[in-house]
Amino acid sequence: MTITEKDKKYIAGTYNRFPVEIVEGKGSVVRDSSGKEYIDMGSGIGVTSFGIGDDVWKKAVTDQLDRVQHMSNLYYTGPCADLAEKLCERTGMKKVFFSNSGAESNECAIKAARKYAAEKKGSDYSTIITLKNSFHGRTLTTLAATGQEHYHELYNPLTPGFVHVTAGDMHELEIAIRDNKTAGFMIECIQGEGGVIPVDREYVKAARELCAGNDIVFMVDEVQTGNGRTGRLYAYMNYDITPDVISTAKGLSGGLPLGATLLGEKVENVFGYGDHGSTFGGNPIACAAANSILSRIDEKLLDGVRKKEELIRKTLADKPGIEDVSGMGLMIGIKTVKPAADVVKACMEKGVLCLTAKDRVRLLPALNIPEDVLQRALSILLRCCE
Repeated sequence: MTITEKDKKYIAGTYNRFPVEIVEGKGSVVRDSSGKEYIDMGSGIGVTSFGIGDDVWKKAVTDQLDRVQHMSNLYYTGPCADLAEKLCERTGMKKVFFSNSGAESNECAIKAARKYAAEKKGSDYSTIITLKNSFHGRTLTTLAATGQEHYHELYNPLTPGFVHVTAGDMHELEIAIRDNKTAGFMIECIQGEGGVIPVDREYVKAARELCAGNDIVFMVDEVQTGNGRTGRLYAYMNYDITPDVISTAKGLSGGLPLGATLLGEKVENVFGYGDHGSTFGGNPIACAAANSILSRIDEKLLDGVRKKEELIRKTLADKPGIEDVSGMGLMIGIKTVKPAADVVKACMEKGVLCLTAKDRVRLLPALNIPEDVLQRALSILLRCCE
């Protein structure tokens, strides 16, 4: 059997895969089994922060492989402690819980908010408020947190205790807090799966102040927006706020499974022995990889991300077939005249791999994609939009 035939026979049919088998790559260029090359403008949905086969990342991983590949969380390991230190020093957060994915990092954030509220206000203070059009994961609880009904339809009943409000509507948020015994408020600063839509800055700041005034845990989901993606280390840093909890994953470990929930001063001691856990969370290889990524997301790299955003916007502005460009940094959504799926298919045929988000073409290239490669990909994208 071919790989495609074997995949269709043995793998659960949850993915509508493109007819492309990727076998190798370097940086922002990958190659399929026929030898055709593609410019990768998706980076594994924002995961391979420094592209494919990054040499620094590979050395960090292989060096750790020669030491120990896994140890249970009953023991200390250096990569885990070093990464937690980096994350806290770079954000001002106080403690970190490591898991394996974005959904798990959001589950931990929700647990932190509910446990804090139960201890401070009573166990009936359990409601978590999120935004309509949000996306927070695919577990039953993070699906409940997700403010998009079509994700809910197949899996009801979902975990109870979630209320969804309209982004930008402070009055609706105030009513939701008034009418529910609220433990926490979770927000994406840019709604990625919802169409790459930045949430209004003034709304985010006002919501933060409202939560602080009501002793509600303010959580920012940085699963897709984090780790340099928006031109700041984390997207909330563009909004002049400090969260109580930050959840992140995707680009943190550059291609290995790793989630992290960062706990601020309000909730830094909310978890005690046995309150939460993860067999693979904080895995030394994943953490070694993440240390290599995080240590290189410096101001020079972030400035480069912001400049590449300017290049993308300038290149696409007022061009035939382009209606609108949204997003921030190298998290870009493009509203095209043609259906987004058709544009993505045409780009793939011409050697560029893009994504979709709702009705938009979505670009999430590696943070260090060379400008000439980026420009070449944009030229092909524009031809496919005409």
